[in-house]
Amino acid sequence: MPQRIFTPSETIDAAAWDGFVRAAPGGHVLQTTTWAQLKSRFGWEAGYALVEGEGGIQAGAQVLFRALPLGLGRVAYVPKGPLLNWANGTVADALLNALHRLCRRQRAIFLKIEPDEEDNPALAQRLQGWGFRPSPQTVQPRRTILVDLTPEPEEILARMKSKTRYNVRLAKRKGVTVREGTERDLDSFYELMTATAKRDRFGVHSRAYYEAAYQLFVPRGTGRLLLAEYDGELIAGVMVFACGDKAWYMYGASSDAHRNRMPNYLLQWAAMQWAKTRGCRTYDLWGVPDEDEETLEAHFLQRRDGLWGVYRFKRGFGGRVVRYVGAWDYVYRPALYWLYCRTLAWRG
Repeated sequence: MPQRIFTPSETIDAAAWDGFVRAAPGGHVLQTTTWAQLKSRFGWEAGYALVEGEGGIQAGAQVLFRALPLGLGRVAYVPKGPLLNWANGTVADALLNALHRLCRRQRAIFLKIEPDEEDNPALAQRLQGWGFRPSPQTVQPRRTILVDLTPEPEEILARMKSKTRYNVRLAKRKGVTVREGTERDLDSFYELMTATAKRDRFGVHSRAYYEAAYQLFVPRGTGRLLLAEYDGELIAGVMVFACGDKAWYMYGASSDAHRNRMPNYLLQWAAMQWAKTRGCRTYDLWGVPDEDEETLEAHFLQRRDGLWGVYRFKRGFGGRVVRYVGAWDYVYRPALYWLYCRTLAWRG
């Protein structure tokens, strides 16, 4: 099957690639050229491996490359990809051959893939047969909650836990309003992000990162900054993204003030309505603890470490808990890969 590769110094047809991503069953915002543009401002470069056929691209991967210190080579990473029918061995072989050619040309010490595929023993077995190994480093959340946006709004609300549905309506009754944020609001949103990170002990990107995300996605209609206010005071905000028929909640923040007014519940409902209006069928709440649902339900009232606190919040929106197949590495230079993994473990 015809294969093509594009190194970071070569230009791909962005419209054709993004059209393929939007239409692909596993298409994801992290595989769009807009995401590559975002990452390119912070040390990454994008290349592409394609399998083409009648009608255009049949399978492909957007690969992000980042140079390692001391000229030791590069890391190659495919976030939420490759995009293909994994059961079609002929197509998979062709795409993986193209991927390996691209990565070796870019002096990658290893290739990390993180397919947007639900946990599947058959796929895991195939990946091992192709020479991949389970990665010690998973970048994207291994488990998440997906909300079905296909019913009418009242039905979506009815599927929520009663307390969550109550809090959505309570926020309205208590005077919380939600509006679309503008670029002028980014300073205030970032202040909220840093305050939330300090309170809940998680890392945040730089202000420049959120500004770039806004500038690249919001004008295109594939992102939105939503802000919750009370009496003119900003008390919470979210940044959400969309691609094809899917939407993702990735960044959120809230003030310590007026938490009793439940602004975060109304914000998520507003984000779901925005996603549904633009044709999305699924809303991804983006990350919960990597435990089976029985364990999650048994312990969410007691646990507060890691993502346990957000699971208590997210579970109420009536979605389905999903576990992905995770991250897999293909090693080109074993000694440097060993050193890379040891460094990660030391830093961790």
